[in-house]
Amino acid sequence: MINKKVEEAFNIQINAELYSAYLYLSMAAYFEAQNLPGFANWMRVQFQEEQFHAMKMFDYVNERGGRVVLTKIDGPKVEWENVVDVFAEVLSHEQHVTSLINNIMDIAIDEKDHATRSFLNWFVDEQVEEEANAEAILADLKLIDGKGNGIMMMNREFKTRVFNPAAE
Repeated sequence: MINKKVEEAFNIQINAELYSAYLYLSMAAYFEAQNLPGFANWMRVQFQEEQFHAMKMFDYVNERGGRVVLTKIDGPKVEWENVVDVFAEVLSHEQHVTSLINNIMDIAIDEKDHATRSFLNWFVDEQVEEEANAEAILADLKLIDGKGNGIMMMNREFKTRVFNPAAE
């Protein structure tokens, strides 16, 4: 049986993951409007990953005998200054998600919930990867000043990204 404090934290996180998916889908729409389909594809994959994360937690709460309670999801931002601004927000958002995951881990440790600690280790590792990816892309974008042939090359590269839940 899942601890009530842990259950409450997961419910907050499930909704946060769904918001993340919504945010990345909004970023995909922005990139489509900017005629950057590769960047849009990168964000669509992020959207799928966040949905996957939310459902992984959703299933965990249910498997542990808890109750998932979904709440209203705020509308995401829809406009950015440029591609650099978008990825600066991606990095900031992933850092925020990391803090939320760490909070659940802290609660699990305080409550001596070893199953949840084990389950969350995957998410802790995932967030390290998410932040590193966002930092690397942002650094590349800053290097090319978010313009020119570099954007074209990144756009081409990002078209090849695919969602792979097995790698999750």
